[in-house]
Amino acid sequence: MTITLLPFAAAGALIATGVTLLLERSLVRLLAGVVVLGNGVNLLIVTSGGGPGSPPILGRFAPEEMADPLPQAMVLTAIVITLGVTAFLLAMVHRSWQLTGSDEVQDDTEDRRVRLRARAGELSEAVRRRQEEYRRLLAEERVQRPTEKEARRRLRLRRREALRLMRHAIREERARQALALDPELEGDD
Repeated sequence: MTITLLPFAAAGALIATGVTLLLERSLVRLLAGVVVLGNGVNLLIVTSGGGPGSPPILGRFAPEEMADPLPQAMVLTAIVITLGVTAFLLAMVHRSWQLTGSDEVQDDTEDRRVRLRARAGELSEAVRRRQEEYRRLLAEERVQRPTEKEARRRLRLRRREALRLMRHAIREERARQALALDPELEGDD
């Protein structure tokens, strides 16, 4: 049995095209990406299922001549699922067009945060300071090696307090960025 590589290459091209379309901000392209990706996966499953054969009825044909029914059943199920997802996305595209007059997905505050972090390359100065204080406290704790129970309890409390302050600073930073109050974000709409 020889297997041609052309269907595998076509399936790979369809899957690559579908994934590329899924990464777009346009809902129509996302819809097309789901359809193309579904067809590419279906072609891949059917192609990898083997060549044609006799119907899979025991007693009438030899088992080595029978076609494998599992890939066909999987593709049939995938077609139904792809149809359902396509109908849902089509309704979402239609509703988005009705509400906004566009099919582009708008940036939200999380997109702004990601863009800000990519531009800055790191956390804000306040959060870095809190992290450094926490690291310094841990280093002091390792150096002091308290022997008394009370000293250990005090160090544990100091560590908890430093960790609480660091988490509080991170929450404040995230809330500030979520509200887009960062001066680096101005004029970035």
